[in-house]
Amino acid sequence: MELSTLIGLIGGLVLLATGIAANGPLMGFVDPPSMFITFGGSFMAMLVNYPFSIFKESVRSLKHLFFAKPMDIQGAIEEIVEFARKARREGLLALEDEIQQSNDSFLKKGVQLIVDGTDPDLVRNILEIELAFMEERHKSVKSFFESWAALAPGFGMIGTVIGLIQMLATLDDVSTIGPKMGVALITTFYGALWANLVCTPAAGKLARRSGEEMFLRQIMIEGILSIQAGENPRIVEEKLKAFLSPSQRSNLKTDRTDRDERARSIA
Repeated sequence: MELSTLIGLIGGLVLLATGIAANGPLMGFVDPPSMFITFGGSFMAMLVNYPFSIFKESVRSLKHLFFAKPMDIQGAIEEIVEFARKARREGLLALEDEIQQSNDSFLKKGVQLIVDGTDPDLVRNILEIELAFMEERHKSVKSFFESWAALAPGFGMIGTVIGLIQMLATLDDVSTIGPKMGVALITTFYGALWANLVCTPAAGKLARRSGEEMFLRQIMIEGILSIQAGENPRIVEEKLKAFLSPSQRSNLKTDRTDRDERARSIA
């Protein structure tokens, strides 16, 4: 579980509630009509802005905020280098059974393409097209939450304007001005809270996750094409390690000498 998301949401709400309760009653900030205007109104505006397919995809993407699977870049490089060793010893066809053990569908597809003898330029083209459409899907989900972050404060202001109009309609009763002004401003509070504690952070975290996945896929493409080109596994390893920081490189478990490789092939 992505604890940072859970801690951020719960911690943010607790700190806000503590700050509110320290200066007045917490229930004074609970107003169902204001919630209907802010959350309900912005939700309906999102329905106008996006089709149901984007809604469903965006809801499914929320699992990545709480249950994101870590991107194991080092593990992917180790797997690719091992594929390179096997291909060098036994040929590309030997990878057909090996890739069935991989858990990554993108890597499986790429290796299967080179096993099938697909032209290198076509392999790159196919994988980069899939990568481009993957990025586009991620961008649509990110823009969904960015749009909601923009609309929620707007509907909060609409609620405030409605409240002010209602307050002005009863201006002759001075005793109601203060309470009605407070209720009118609550919608702005709800809109700002939804935008800045939920939607904008969600868009940011999803964008970061997308960047990590795109980076991993780029490494896979380079590794797959290097295997197809018949490059020495040691060279493949060094090429892929160039994508990593020095601390990440030290954690790799692929450091084997060419002498070990030749000894295994002879055996």
